[in-house]
Formats: sequence, structure tokens, C-alpha cells
Amino acid sequence: MKIWVDNHKKTLNFFQTNHLSLFLPQLLILNMRFLLLLFCISSSLVWSQKKVLNAIPTQEIMVINAEITESIWENTEIATGFVMTEPDNGVPAAFEKRTEVKVVYDNEAIYIAAKLYDHQPQLIQKELTQRDNFGVSDHFGVFINGFNDGQQDFRFFVSAAGVQMDCLATELTQDFSWDAIWESAVKITEFGWVVELKIPYAALRFGKKEHQVWGLNFQRELRRDRQTYNWNPVDASIGAIIPQAGILQGIKNINPPTRLFFIPYGSSYVEKNQNGQGETYKAGLDIKYGINDSFTLDAILIPDFGQAAFDDVELNLSPFEQQFNENRPFFTEGTDLFSKGNLLYSRRIGGNPSRRLQPNDDETIIGAPTTVNLINATKISGRNKKGLGVGFLNAVTEQTFGTIQNNNTGEISRIEIEPLTNYNVTVFDQRFNQNSSVAFVNTNVWRNGDFRDANVSAVVFDLNTPKNTYNLSGDFKYSSIRDFENTQGFNTTLEFAKTHSQHRYSVRGRYFSKDYNINDLGINFMTNFHSVSARYNYRILNPVGIFNTFRINTNFYSEIHNGTGKIQQTWYNIVAQGTTRKNDFMQIGIYTNPFETYDFYEPRLENRWLNMPKSHGFWMFFSSNYNRKFALDFEPSYRKYEQNNRADLNVLVSPRFRFSDKFSLIYSINYIGQTSDVGWVDFQNNESILAERDRTTLTNAIRGKFSLNETMTFNLVTRHYISYAENLGFFDLQNDGSFTENTTYNLDRDSNLNLWNFDLSYSWWFAPGSEISVLYRNNAQNFSREISRNMNENVSNLFQNNLNHTFSISIRYFVDYNRIKNWI
Repeated sequence: MKIWVDNHKKTLNFFQTNHLSLFLPQLLILNMRFLLLLFCISSSLVWSQKKVLNAIPTQEIMVINAEITESIWENTEIATGFVMTEPDNGVPAAFEKRTEVKVVYDNEAIYIAAKLYDHQPQLIQKELTQRDNFGVSDHFGVFINGFNDGQQDFRFFVSAAGVQMDCLATELTQDFSWDAIWESAVKITEFGWVVELKIPYAALRFGKKEHQVWGLNFQRELRRDRQTYNWNPVDASIGAIIPQAGILQGIKNINPPTRLFFIPYGSSYVEKNQNGQGETYKAGLDIKYGINDSFTLDAILIPDFGQAAFDDVELNLSPFEQQFNENRPFFTEGTDLFSKGNLLYSRRIGGNPSRRLQPNDDETIIGAPTTVNLINATKISGRNKKGLGVGFLNAVTEQTFGTIQNNNTGEISRIEIEPLTNYNVTVFDQRFNQNSSVAFVNTNVWRNGDFRDANVSAVVFDLNTPKNTYNLSGDFKYSSIRDFENTQGFNTTLEFAKTHSQHRYSVRGRYFSKDYNINDLGINFMTNFHSVSARYNYRILNPVGIFNTFRINTNFYSEIHNGTGKIQQTWYNIVAQGTTRKNDFMQIGIYTNPFETYDFYEPRLENRWLNMPKSHGFWMFFSSNYNRKFALDFEPSYRKYEQNNRADLNVLVSPRFRFSDKFSLIYSINYIGQTSDVGWVDFQNNESILAERDRTTLTNAIRGKFSLNETMTFNLVTRHYISYAENLGFFDLQNDGSFTENTTYNLDRDSNLNLWNFDLSYSWWFAPGSEISVLYRNNAQNFSREISRNMNENVSNLFQNNLNHTFSISIRYFVDYNRIKNWI
């Protein structure tokens, strides 16, 4: 320990002298020694209540029809004795709600048959939805961990309506964008319902061993009672769920087939607007190849993301860019490894060009692409039997030009705004003791020519004690930018938490250097600060009084600017939430910012800040039980500043109605009102001009679903967004962060943004992994400096000569190499 402390002191000396090139390897060595020390102290996990189920081999042809008529099922061991996980943790399932499960296997797959008893089968919930949408249905789930390491599950769910859901699950995330190829069938009976599944080995990951030992759990949800049961009991007082699985054994001497799949696609687009009509045809290929039992290659050639969901664009008056969700399937499927360290914001790939066109006074921009085309993308990911996870993601985008025309000569020039660019993410993640991990992550962006390059590296660790009582987690991240000026920066975090029992708490510290920058492939808004935060949580583990579940959280956060020592943020809140016996959810919270703080970003100038007043507020959230045909979400919040009449009001109302198991509609209206807000609007003489402004935002949205059956669904998504900000007065920012009235600035800086999006789509999964999708989309947007509070006028201005129409058809077909190799 003394040696470790001495090295720690040496590392601090490097930090104080600001030799970052020397500081990085020294700190990495320090972190690794510290991790090894903790690893040596830790012992292997020993979990109690490990049920064991034996699978038996079969040579019968297994038909997945929920009939369970094959003779092999008669002498197969039964998994039963399910125990409630929520809400009444630890209570055995009643006899009339018992569940019985059997497992057999052959050289291609495992087969699961389950009888789910219900003394009121007429009340079984069975809403039809699109794949990966649970809806209002009873469910049966299978959780498989092929390495039995307590770290990651492959989860397969089937609803009582026959809809499939699948995901990759860790303790922190469930990735439902991951889709495997497997079969299922359900049948409602007089005693409840029956489900039968076939899960091919190609949909799983496990080591190459003669005798397989897998982590296994089964889950059943009785939706009408909002009760969840597991075969192997899950203790809700323990922070980790995955290690509390049972054991599946008996699978031996299997020889899984080659995992090689091709998914060719073809798509057609017809687009029309006021400028005319155009047609586009695309074709491409996705490839999935199992390099070995543990690792998989995914490649996409000539990608097509034309049917990806639209972005919820907003009027952005903040100093930071708006962050969007990733809607492109390739970048959402199976990306748990690449999310380590939060260094990847995949919207950077194929996003905005890295340079802007800058025309001279006698030039006009006639073409300025806002996105860059993706040429191809590849990822390799998996985990071996020793717990080492490896992830490799690489994408290439094409050279992109803007065009400028000389107003005098008419000459048109092409200006390179983005060169040929390569994006790369590499991850090594070592898991151990069934609940801990250490990872190394590197992201790299290489741009051809004299454009900016970037590299970021990180060490991330997550350590838990043997009984999962306490957690120590943290990271060290180092960025290097090669541009006109080369810069290096770092960020480090350390958190300690109690993760067991009804009372839980955590404390965390963070440090960001000034030049830390991950924004070429990641996203980070603020740097040059250090912070400390603390959290306390109390929860009930079994129903009490009127509550099925209840917890109370209290949080404190403080953030200090490195250069000046001024407080950038500080706040405290307390939140109570619970689910009633009728399964209505309620939450209420209050918060306070008790000190004046300093905003170093709103002025948009180096070493300048804006004084921010104290503020206090509350919020509420009520969500009625979705089992009812009519349900309602209601969420108001209010924040009052100790500055003139400044206040924020936000109200969300979202009713939903389920007309039948096939048809449902959700409407939401969100009103945001900001009075006497103060923010940047312009520069004058290299100084920031601020404005006091009133801002109103109103968003109306409708989501609808009509399912013909478990494979065919119509979906409707509409959104109308209007936001306007009216300036009431202008101010000059002073050196001390205050502001004084500016009576000379008279430019029109009001903002009025109207947006409309409409998507109507049809999806048909006509074969395993194969889909036909049809989409009609129209959208419009209008930005003006003129404020209009008349809704009819805003809508008229939005749609007048401004509507874009798109009709597209896309076909994807899944081809298994094993089924066609005999034809070749």
C-alpha cells in the first residue's frame, strides 16, 4: 500500500507541472495498480438459491406450434416454483398462477416449452404490437448467459398475443434494438396459455466446450396485476440482477452451424416538393458473420437510412448543439460494448461537415450539404470464455463539397467542406467475479488532408464487492486534437456507492480540464470544471399501505470553474415516487439552487461569464395504469428565479386510449412558457449582446398503432412544433457578469420556428428476419424573425409552398448460409 501511495504522490507532481504527455501513462499505471489491488482483495462471488435445470437432447423434428406434442417433452425435467420479483418480492407464485417450463436441445438450437397457468384465462392481456414493443400484454421471457459470468443476458420475450421482443441486457441497459432470428408460438387455453420457442445457437454467444453450463432464468409477467415472477428468485435488495440466475446444464457435444447471414435490401423513393419531383433507387447488403463462437462481424455496404425516424428538432437558443437520438439500425444494434465510457455519439458519423462555407462579399452560397454520406461501416464484437469483450467499429464517409457562385462573373466554385474520413472505436472490456469489469476504450477520427484529426482514450472500471453490497466505479479519459493548434485534455471520475438493501447512497467527484474535447466522435458540452455530488435513496422492497412500490431520493450537486473558483452550478433536490395498489404511478420533487452561480458558456466569449440568479422549483408526474383502456400522463413543473419576473412553466398532458388489442392512439400536448429569460442574441464590437425575452413553445404530437396480427402493423407518428422568442430589451454584458441596458442595439433578433412531421408506415415481417416496409412522409419547416401568436397564421405560413412529400418502399430479406450452401 505504501508503494501505491508513493506512486500516487509522484503522479500528482506530474499533474501539477502540467506535463500531460507524461501524466497520462503514469496515471494509467496508477489506476491499473489500484484495480489489481482491489481485485486481489476481492473474492469470487458465491450466490445462494441457484436452481439447476437439466436440458436433454432430442433427435425429433421439433415443430414450433405451441402444441407441445413431441414425445421428448414427456420425460423432460420441469422448472417450476416461480417467485415474485415485483411488487411483493420473495412471495411464491400461487398454485393457480404456477408456471412450468421444459428445455430440450439438438445440434441447431435449444427448445423451450412453457405452460403458464391462469385460473382466469379470459382476463389474460394480449395487445398486438409491433416487434420489441411490450404493450399491454402478459409475457414470458427467457434469459440466457452463455458464459455464466453474471454480466450479460440474451433475453427473449413472447407476449400472449405472439409478439416477439429480444434484447441484450447488462445491469444498466437493455438494448432492444438488437434483433435475433428465432421462432415462437403461443396458444390461449382453458387453463391459461402455452408458449413454445426455438432459439438457435446463432442467436447466442457461448464458449466452445464439451459440456455447456449457462446462466438461465425465466420470467413471467401477469400484466393485469402488474406482477413479475422469476424461476430463480431475484432478491430486490441486491443491486445486481443478472448474477441471480439459475443454471442450465446438460447441453453437450454440440457442433453449432456456421453463423453467416446475408441481408440484401432494395428500396425506392419518390420525393416531391415545390421545386419538382425526383426518384431514387438504392440497393445494398448487410452481412453478419460469426468469426468464432464468441465474436461476430457486422458489415453494411451501401447503407440506406431513408426510413429512419425523424428528429425532434427544436428552436435552440442555448450555447450548445441539440443532441439527437440515434435512429439508424446499424448504430443501435448490439452497441453495448461501444457505449463504454460514453465516448461515442454515433450521429457524428454521417453528420454535419466539419467546415462551413465562408463566401466573400461578392459571392453567394448555392449548395451547402448539411450531412455527409456514409460509404460503409463495419463492427466486430463479442466476448470470449475468459470474459474479455472486444469491440471494433469502423466507418468511412465520403468527400463532400459545397458550391459558391461569384456574383460578378457567375463562376461556380466547389469548396471541400469534409474530406474522406475514417471513424474508429476500439474497446477491450475484461469482466471478472461475475459483477466487475475494467475496460480500455479508444476513439479515433482521421480526416484526409489538412483537416482536423482527433484521438480519445479512456480507462473505465466498475468494481463490486463479492455480495454486491458496495460499488467503486470511475474512469480516466484523455483527448488529443491535431489541428492548427494541437491540444490535449483529460477528464476523470470516481464514485463510491452502497448498492444493497433499502438504504443506498453514493458520492462522486469529477474533474474536466480546459482542453478536454471528445466532440469529433463523442459529445460533451462543458469542460474546465470540477464537481462533487452525493445521493441518498430509500426504497421499500414489499408493498406497504397504499403503495406497491415506493422510494425517496435526495441529491446534491456542486460544480466549480477551474480557472476562477466560481460556482457554475449548485442544486439540491428531493424526490418521492411510488406505484399505488391500483398500479398508478406518482412522483413529486422539489429543488433549489440556493446560491448565485456563474454561466461561462452563455456569453460565447473566452473568460467571460453571466451571473445567474438563485432559483427554486417543483415538478410532478402522474401516470395512470396503462392496463385501462383510457390512461393519462400528466407532468407539470415550475421554476421561479430571484430576478425580476423570471420564471419557467412546463406542462405535459398525454391521454391515451386503447380501442382494442389492435388499435390505440396516444396524444400529447406540451406547453413551455419562459418569462423574462436572459440570454445571448448577438455580438457587437466583439462584445456579447444579451436580451430579456419571453418564449413560448407548444408541441402537439399523435402516435397511433393498428396491428393486423403479430407480424403486420400500421404506425402513425405526427408532430407539430411551434416556438417563438420575443425580445423585450437588450443589454451589454459587463466584466463582472452583470448586465446593463443597451439603448442603441436595434436589430430584429426575435425567433419564430414552426415544424411539421408526419409519418405513416406499414411493416410486415413476412419471414424470419425479413421485412417489407412502406412509408409515406411529409414535413415542413418555417423560420421567421416575425412573431405571430395566431395559430392559424403560423400553420398557414408553415404549409404554404413549403411541404415535402416522400413515398418509399423497402424490402429486406434474411438469407441463412446454412440453408443455401447445398445449392451452391
